[in-house]
Amino acid sequence: MKTLVLGLGNPILSDDAIGIKVAHEIDKELNNPEITVAEAYEGGLSLLDLIVGYDQVIIVDAIQTQNGKVGQIYRLEPADFSFSKHTSSPHTTNLATALELGRMISLAIPQKITIFAIEVSDVSTFSEECTCEVENIIPEAARLILSELNTNYLPLEGRV
Repeated sequence: MKTLVLGLGNPILSDDAIGIKVAHEIDKELNNPEITVAEAYEGGLSLLDLIVGYDQVIIVDAIQTQNGKVGQIYRLEPADFSFSKHTSSPHTTNLATALELGRMISLAIPQKITIFAIEVSDVSTFSEECTCEVENIIPEAARLILSELNTNYLPLEGRV
């Protein structure tokens, strides 16, 4: 199964870099030619160029929710964002809308897309460092995603 782990974010906006930093941590631990680890600084329609042709994609990104606790890790799927389909321009197209468009124009959209979103506090301060709470969650987030990858790549006889 051809898999992409995609860390999203902006490396100079403090906690917004969490997806990229987790992807780097995962990349250090992986040794599987079927798994590609990449980073991206953009979203919307440009994500389609990155994910097309993979069987599975794991996206890692920052999130800010109304009642979230900093460092909380959410495991989501594109359907969790279906309520937010909208676009005012190609630059602001969200993931759910981009995926729907990709399917409409018959792109090879991955069958399985999982989003690991990490609750963050500061996405507006210019800094290459995450806040302490967010920095401390990087190893745990990487382990969680590596565990999911290892489960998906067990030989069939090894699966429960």
